[in-house]
Amino acid sequence: MAQKGMVLASKYGMILLMSDHDLQIRSFTGGMAQTNGYLLGSSQNGGSCVLIDAPLGISQWLDELNEVPSSLLLTHQHYDHIEDAAKMAAKGTKLYAYSPYAQSLTLEILLQQSGIPLNITPYAIDQILEGQSVLEAGGLAFQLEHVPGHSPDSVVFIHNDLVFGGDTLFASGIGRADLPDGNMDLLVEGIREKMLTLPNSTKVFPGHGPDTTIELEKATNPFL
Repeated sequence: MAQKGMVLASKYGMILLMSDHDLQIRSFTGGMAQTNGYLLGSSQNGGSCVLIDAPLGISQWLDELNEVPSSLLLTHQHYDHIEDAAKMAAKGTKLYAYSPYAQSLTLEILLQQSGIPLNITPYAIDQILEGQSVLEAGGLAFQLEHVPGHSPDSVVFIHNDLVFGGDTLFASGIGRADLPDGNMDLLVEGIREKMLTLPNSTKVFPGHGPDTTIELEKATNPFL
């Protein structure tokens, strides 16, 4: 039997087994920004699963796993988190995000003007999360926190003592605030008031890099 927090490596990415919640978390990292996507639960044997963010390549990874998420929760809509969003929608996965799809959010035009040939397939958001504080998806209940500053539509998904924060809080870092509509003061304020107030044992799964805990970031993060 897996211990709480046991991590297994496989060709399908890192698998974190959270036995306290009977929740399996599998991670995938893809795209030129090496963006993390997380699969919570499993659709096998009549179950359901939820995907958090859709970096490039995650749709094929899910095919290899034979998993079909019922829901895709987008922490924000910068290009590297949504490159496979349209592919997921085509499979029947419902898309959730703070705001409707817009090229101004994906940064597609900005990157094209910088000489990077990026083309995002448009998609539709099935449920807008602005103004909501709770969400049920795939049999899981989430608390929602709007934490702008990196992107105006950044939303943090909290399930029990697990946080899926996108590009808000990283291990020893925070999200960039020098992109369009970025605001460092707003980002730091949101992290301090809405994330660092969570229990110290809360585990944070970020959009890039390794997972961390609230306790560790309160003690060592140089930006906070």
